[in-house]
Amino acid sequence: MENWRLLLSFFPENWIEMAYSSGAIKGLRKNKDVENYIRMLLIHIADGYSLRETAARAKRLGLADISDVALLGRLKKAKKWLHRLCAALFEEQKIDLAVTNGFQVRLFDAANVTEPGKTGSIWRIHYSVQLPCLTCDFFKLSATKGKGTGKSFFQYSIKKGDYIIADKGYSTASGIDHAASKKAFLMVELNTQALSILNLNGQPFSLTKNLQSIEKAGSVKSWRILIPGRKDNCVKGRICVIRKSNAAIKIAQKKIKNETKRKRRSLKPEMLEYAKYVIIFTNFPQTGFSDFQVLDSYRAKWQMERVFNRFKSIAQTGHLPKHNDDSFKAWLYGKLFVALLTNKLIDNASTISPWGYSIEEHATTAPLPQV
Repeated sequence: MENWRLLLSFFPENWIEMAYSSGAIKGLRKNKDVENYIRMLLIHIADGYSLRETAARAKRLGLADISDVALLGRLKKAKKWLHRLCAALFEEQKIDLAVTNGFQVRLFDAANVTEPGKTGSIWRIHYSVQLPCLTCDFFKLSATKGKGTGKSFFQYSIKKGDYIIADKGYSTASGIDHAASKKAFLMVELNTQALSILNLNGQPFSLTKNLQSIEKAGSVKSWRILIPGRKDNCVKGRICVIRKSNAAIKIAQKKIKNETKRKRRSLKPEMLEYAKYVIIFTNFPQTGFSDFQVLDSYRAKWQMERVFNRFKSIAQTGHLPKHNDDSFKAWLYGKLFVALLTNKLIDNASTISPWGYSIEEHATTAPLPQV
């Protein structure tokens, strides 16, 4: 119980009010205790127990006498509550979500989930989260092996006018062409090993040669280029580049050397050269998105990367709701909430007192005996 009280101290200040204002408590006839409600949900979401096992544990702990079906209903009702808790923790961490110049941006990513048990299934979740509101606007489950199961723009519902940010895993010619054909705007880290690049005249673009002209850390440069797509189609855009600091370059190059060694691949000189830069491909309009603004907007993705990496780690095991949009989104927000709490705990670990909690103002201390 002591650990639970400590964990509650990291919740957003008005987390109980959020439960009422979001409608999570509305209509409940029994077991209305808000604290027991969230604790029961976290047993299911954070610990990965099934709904049935969570209900049994909740009864044994005296949290609620509830069936697995009723618990699923409460998970659905908690969707808005869990979403607001996530948004509040993002705001506490001073992560600037309003970096989109008024545009609604979608952040694409994917995570694997292994359900426990001898016959537990392995799923890949493809999901889209809107910025700055953190709303999940799309999800899809796929297998983790086989054709058409990996990260790809083909996995998503994309519409005209979407502004999309995605990582290097989405940097394929066919995927970029597919998204651009939907009249969407993309911002994706360039996969230098997978993409061919042409200049506006249709001739090969020498990326290595052009990058070497950026010699100072923090310097920014861009080039208008074409990416060959499907059926002789080309996607017009630009690559925006910023040179890393010397310290960041050393870290990136060391990572590449270790990875190629681990995978027993040959280390090509240009791989170490590319590691000196952050290289973004985008077809975002130049009006409203200068080169600096593109890189600054992509930085928002990196600000969130730590949180989403934690989310993907936490989401790796557990029972995944598969048949209802509300329950799945509540599950996703719950996992993200746990990831945010975990990061907050880690960030505060160095400032927590040796005994792990604050001394109450009204506490009294007996004086030391005189010697």
